[in-house]
Amino acid sequence: MTIRKTLLIAFLAVSLIPAILLSMLAFSTAGEAMRQEIGRSLLVQSATVSEDIDKMLFERLQNAQTWRRLEVMQDIQVHDVDKRLSQFLVDLKTGYRDVYHELSCIDTNGHIVASSDTSLIGKIAAPADTLLQIEPRIAIEALELKGDQATFTIRAGIDSQFKEGPAGELLLRFNWGQIYRILDQAAQNGRMVVLIDRQNRIVAASSKLREQGMLLASLPQGWLPTGKKNGKAILDGAPLHLSEVTVGFDRSHGFQHFPGFGWTTLVIQPSHQAFLPIQKMATMFLILLVLVSSFAIALSMLVAGRIARPIADLTAFTRRFMQDKKLPPSPSGIGGEVGELTTAFVQTVNDLDQSRQNLVRASKLAVLGEMAAVMAHEVRTPLGILRSSAQMLARESLSPEARELTGFIESETERLNSLVSTLLDTARPRPPNFQPTVISELIRHSIGLLAGQAEKKNIILETHCEAENILVNADAEQLTQVLLNLILNALQILPVNGRVSVSCKPLDGKLSIEIADNGPGIPVEDQPRVFDPFFTRREGGVGLGLAVVQQIISSHDGEITAGTSTLGGALFTITLPIEGKV
Repeated sequence: MTIRKTLLIAFLAVSLIPAILLSMLAFSTAGEAMRQEIGRSLLVQSATVSEDIDKMLFERLQNAQTWRRLEVMQDIQVHDVDKRLSQFLVDLKTGYRDVYHELSCIDTNGHIVASSDTSLIGKIAAPADTLLQIEPRIAIEALELKGDQATFTIRAGIDSQFKEGPAGELLLRFNWGQIYRILDQAAQNGRMVVLIDRQNRIVAASSKLREQGMLLASLPQGWLPTGKKNGKAILDGAPLHLSEVTVGFDRSHGFQHFPGFGWTTLVIQPSHQAFLPIQKMATMFLILLVLVSSFAIALSMLVAGRIARPIADLTAFTRRFMQDKKLPPSPSGIGGEVGELTTAFVQTVNDLDQSRQNLVRASKLAVLGEMAAVMAHEVRTPLGILRSSAQMLARESLSPEARELTGFIESETERLNSLVSTLLDTARPRPPNFQPTVISELIRHSIGLLAGQAEKKNIILETHCEAENILVNADAEQLTQVLLNLILNALQILPVNGRVSVSCKPLDGKLSIEIADNGPGIPVEDQPRVFDPFFTRREGGVGLGLAVVQQIISSHDGEITAGTSTLGGALFTITLPIEGKV
């Protein structure tokens, strides 16, 4: 028997049969575990929501209990003549933001003496239809629905400190939308949440059920399992206009000494949706078995090829790298130990290539530093003497040709002196003096400085800044140097009637500055190299300006890239960390 047949039989016997048995066992176990986990998840979520509701209602009752005993509440008896009580209620409502619709105090005759809503003062408070006594002197009214607004009113009796009997009542009209918010936050992934009272009325529901008009609807008696304070069940969803549903429910346990209202929180999910992962898992297992059965023989025959192919791909990657001296696309789709080896090898090659680039750049900067040191000590002094001598000669009576020559000497020495300064800036950049800076002001200042040069060539300079109030931590002088350098480069290369656009905007937590033009642009192959020292395609250029720009941006923890603008020319993009806002 050949090795191929032996491997095929062994593969089928050792892999396929156990795979089928294990798949069936795994599906059965995983399906049951997933059913249990879904039920536990609904139960835990219902308990969490119930506790959050109890805590919020406890806090509101604590507010009522605390505020009714305050001395300022006694102003009810003098009809709040100095409006001290009304101001206090306004401050409370403002401090609690949208927790309360209204805070009011009424006297024993039912007149509103003070209120957070000043238009209600002097009116008669609407009597309560039904009251539920919670604590001594604390009662609640039935939930009131008005369109999308719902109000839960707490009445707290205020005892008089000057005579026997009550002084009045404090009304806390709680914004029931706070309860809706808790339910809406819990209603994720197709779930719905319902809060029912002791009479099985729906007193709160998540948004989907509210839109269906289910508020204050009653659920059938016995719909939930009786005799349990919490649990999970699969029920008929008809009372909620749904098909079969899986429900986790939890009856209120109260919070601290607050016993709760006996309400029950239900977290509901349609069963077909709840068990959808199990159906998907069953489909996945079936597809897996079909694939394993169909391709078992083919896979055994392709083992050798699959082992050899990653090595061949890695060899081809290495050969292309040696030939082209640049990184080709990395091999993909390789797993196992060979995949780990490929990943490690590609990473090593990447690191070596990056190290080579860094070494080249460091060598250029080292040469630049040596040149800068020589020029600083040996070149500037003769240049100064030449310039001074030319200026002195220009004061003499010279022929026009001689005056022209002295002008050449003076302008060229100035150009050489500028080159020396650029070399020094590149070799020994000044550390930034960081200060909170408004970039939009620097952009306008830089454009103002170069407006005259733009007018000479009839070039349009335009700005589009969406970051007027954004601050960055920066050296304003150095960033101005960056902007001037980039805009001046565009002005020098653009023909007459050109266009330069400078824009800035916040992007992904950083500030993005773009300088674009409609000039000849930068060839794609040159874009990664434009920031290298001494790299230039412009006649007469030295190739240091953009190197200085990159050094400044790097010292500000930013990045600069070169590309092609939508105007058709060059695009330089700077990103800087945002410090804050003005």
